[in-house]
Amino acid sequence: MQRAAMLCLQVVIVALGIGLLIVLLYEPHLEGVNANATSLYDIYFDDPFLAYVYVSFIAVFVGLYSAFRLAGYVGRGNMCSPESVHALRRIRNCALLFAGFISVALAYVVLAIRGEDDIAGGVAIGLFLIVTSLVIAGVSAKLERKARKNA
Repeated sequence: MQRAAMLCLQVVIVALGIGLLIVLLYEPHLEGVNANATSLYDIYFDDPFLAYVYVSFIAVFVGLYSAFRLAGYVGRGNMCSPESVHALRRIRNCALLFAGFISVALAYVVLAIRGEDDIAGGVAIGLFLIVTSLVIAGVSAKLERKARKNA
């Protein structure tokens, strides 16, 4: 039963990663600076902020990959193995790195764009992402300590 549950969790992680990738690639077509762009080059290569967002989401995809691997370890009954501890540490570090990237992006938005545009929605989404990342980092740190103690 535990192996089936972890396989289901792995399917959910893969679906989340694919959905996130689709949203990241499609959203720039809809709004913002790139809404009226005429070519794909204008959308993806003329916006340094968009490039920064893509670079920051590398940490998210590395964390998702580590979560996928961790679910495999747990499904095989290796929750307290060194590989699981390493995967939990990588998840924690990726979550903290992503929170740092989003914090810098929010600081840029607040300092550079304030007064020119309505930034409340973007700031709210950024704060939500930061809090979510910090919660994930905290949970993975707690699980890492427990796994290390039981190993």
